[in-house]
Amino acid sequence: MEELCLKSDIAEIAAGLGAQAREFSGKTVVLCGGCGFLGRYFTAFFNQLNETALKKPCRLIVLDNLITSGPAGMRPPRIPHGRFVRHDVAKPFSPGVKVDFIIQAAGIASPFYYRQYPLETLEASIAGTKNMLELARRDGARLLFFSSSEIYGDPDPKHVPTPESYRGSVTCLGPRACYDESKRLGETLCYVYHNQFGTRASMVRPFNVYGPGMQERDYRVLPNFASRVKAGKALRLYGSGRQTRTFCYVSDAVAGFLKALLRGAPAEAYNIGNPEPEVSMLGLVRCVEKAVGRPVKHTLVDYPDSYPADEPNRRCPDITKARRALGFTPRVSLDEGLKRFFRWTDAHYTGEPGT
Repeated sequence: MEELCLKSDIAEIAAGLGAQAREFSGKTVVLCGGCGFLGRYFTAFFNQLNETALKKPCRLIVLDNLITSGPAGMRPPRIPHGRFVRHDVAKPFSPGVKVDFIIQAAGIASPFYYRQYPLETLEASIAGTKNMLELARRDGARLLFFSSSEIYGDPDPKHVPTPESYRGSVTCLGPRACYDESKRLGETLCYVYHNQFGTRASMVRPFNVYGPGMQERDYRVLPNFASRVKAGKALRLYGSGRQTRTFCYVSDAVAGFLKALLRGAPAEAYNIGNPEPEVSMLGLVRCVEKAVGRPVKHTLVDYPDSYPADEPNRRCPDITKARRALGFTPRVSLDEGLKRFFRWTDAHYTGEPGT
């Protein structure tokens, strides 16, 4: 699994966490969605932590049903101090040991795939989260639920950058609803379990995390761009190309997630992302050109049927809360992160048709 992550990025995650990492010594962690993009980074991080920093190893139990894991799911991850279990979190799970931490990152985050698997998307964030909350309640474990910036919907421009207090502008009937609403309900479950049972469940709302290890057939903007750069084809921008996003490099994001797991207040949500720069998709093309060191052609196209067209016009986080409460500070600039990402995709992507 580690070959899908840069060793330097894993080292950055450990450095970003600092002495807090020692709190995992001798503990048992259940990682849901461990064969996904972020799950592979968590696995690599805990493996390195055991090899280099912990006096007593941390036991890691990785769960994944492999429904969208792609080539990475063809073989189990390497876990010297733990095990991999092929399991759907929508069904109850008994680890057979007392659990200290639960990372509930199981889900289907790519719009292309949650359009394909809407019921599975709902079940992962609702039934799956409830099952993990029951496990956390039983063992007194700390749980981190992976929500999404998508729960804000298409925010009013007055609320961009968007703070955690913004209640969202979403629909329960649109093509994105299976994802957006399941994440909102997952947060509600965490809130209810804390209030009813004292369960220590915190939530993170990631904003466009990217980096080496993203599948070429992920069908999100940067893997799409990288695949077409590899093939020497024009980049395709959906709609007007004026919709804006911010992007957070994976080593920054994972360090932030781990800080939320260790220090997040129960029933509280934290934006994890990089608020700068906010770029349009047309502007992102210019950033890609800078990263690859050459001009890149692009074209505007209509939204394909496989992609939900009602995407937010802007998405940019206010991370004041995470800065103050968790000590979260993104350090990798977009220019640097894109250079790392495109160097990796140039070595690992095929550029074959599909994007």
